Amino acid sequence: MMEALLKKLGNKLNGTSMRVYRDGVDSCWKKTPAMANQYEVLADHYPSSSDYEFLYTLITWIRYVQSEFRQSSGFCCYLEQTFGDLKERGVVIGYDARAHPPSGGSSKRFASLAAAVFTSRGVPVHLFSDITPTPFVPFTVSHLSLCAGIMITASHNPKQDNGYKVYWENGAQIVSPHDKGISKAIEGNLEPWPESWNAEEALKSPLLKDPYQDVHTQYFKAIQKLCHYRDINKSSKVKIVHTSVHGVGHTFVQSAFKAFDLPPPYAVEEQKDPDPEFPTVKYPNPEEGEGVLTLSFALAEKEGASVVLANDPDADRLAVAEKQERYGLWRVFSGNELGALLGWWLFSCWKQQNPEAAVLKNLYMLSSTVSSKILRAIALKEGFHFEETLTGFKWMGNRAKELIDQGNTVLFAFEEAIGMHNNFYFFFHTSCSTYTKNDILTFSGVEGVQPLSCSEHSAVPVRDMAHR
Repeated sequence: MMEALLKKLGNKLNGTSMRVYRDGVDSCWKKTPAMANQYEVLADHYPSSSDYEFLYTLITWIRYVQSEFRQSSGFCCYLEQTFGDLKERGVVIGYDARAHPPSGGSSKRFASLAAAVFTSRGVPVHLFSDITPTPFVPFTVSHLSLCAGIMITASHNPKQDNGYKVYWENGAQIVSPHDKGISKAIEGNLEPWPESWNAEEALKSPLLKDPYQDVHTQYFKAIQKLCHYRDINKSSKVKIVHTSVHGVGHTFVQSAFKAFDLPPPYAVEEQKDPDPEFPTVKYPNPEEGEGVLTLSFALAEKEGASVVLANDPDADRLAVAEKQERYGLWRVFSGNELGALLGWWLFSCWKQQNPEAAVLKNLYMLSSTVSSKILRAIALKEGFHFEETLTGFKWMGNRAKELIDQGNTVLFAFEEAIGMHNNFYFFFHTSCSTYTKNDILTFSGVEGVQPLSCSEHSAVPVRDMAHR
């Protein structure tokens, strides 16, 4: 039947799709009931649709599943080679709300398949029972002293995509030599393991645990140690609007505000709940600025809010906008401007708690080479250390952990792509362009200072230095 479909379609499929199709059939279709069952599911879903639409959807499913199994199998093998105690410590797997109903694919489904790979090898898996923000995965790695973490998400990519983020035992994303080692292990495990296909059985495995409630409690308990002005928070009059852009962030941002005794932000109703179609935006990326924030601005105007916060779908990026009352316009801050404001604020709070000049010798801030050098300017003025890393939070994360292990404090790090690390005492909160939510709470004026407008005279040096 498949060969007949293929001949009928002729040149409608490009060479890549044809190879993916044949690879899928040859490597797993004839060997696994799961693939045959998926064929029936798709046939029921497309009873009268074109052969091309049917086969294209099938190929998409095969491509995702193949990639999922190869990555999970290779990663598992590499962990087995690296950690003698892998079967005692285990891994954590989280996922966002992405889904493609016609093909049966979803982040949750792929997370279950990844869990099946690991449990089939006797590895304990902490699989979240519900959608989570990406920062929960590296937090769990460190909180439970696990060997590694996996987050199934395509972050802020278009709705057709999905992805696979990997974290090492230090809570940061992988760098060399682990990236090369994992890649090599994947190449050696291109055939799916027959025993790892049954996700339903894996969900019944005694090796599977659900960390959701414990991690949710511990995460928001941990960030409270970074709350500097709780009494002022309780009486704050600053009104804030938040949008999760159809992603996972709403519930967790509300919990973060509560952890700081702050009034809850107004949620953009049309974008509050997870929706893999992202119906109100062209691209679910808060870096797009005003195009993503149109509904947020409308709600802010209605409620008299002066600050807008926006997360990407897996809640590891943050955009911020502030109403410029003098001009009646909204200003969307760049990543460099946010880095400048948050870095300055965190250092100010830290300095109040650590007035002795001697402690500066062990204090660090980081940013990547593509980002503003304003933290370096602040470091030169104040006397602490600044380091620049290669582009990407994996480099800042790993370097920060090295510095912490040497007895230093890494207070803050950021990259211009609206990603921040806040206070590496809680290093495990953040990896992969993530943020700790009190960063923006302190910035927005509800932690004891009024909002800082970049159009006001006080922000002129910030704007200038953010581009140096």
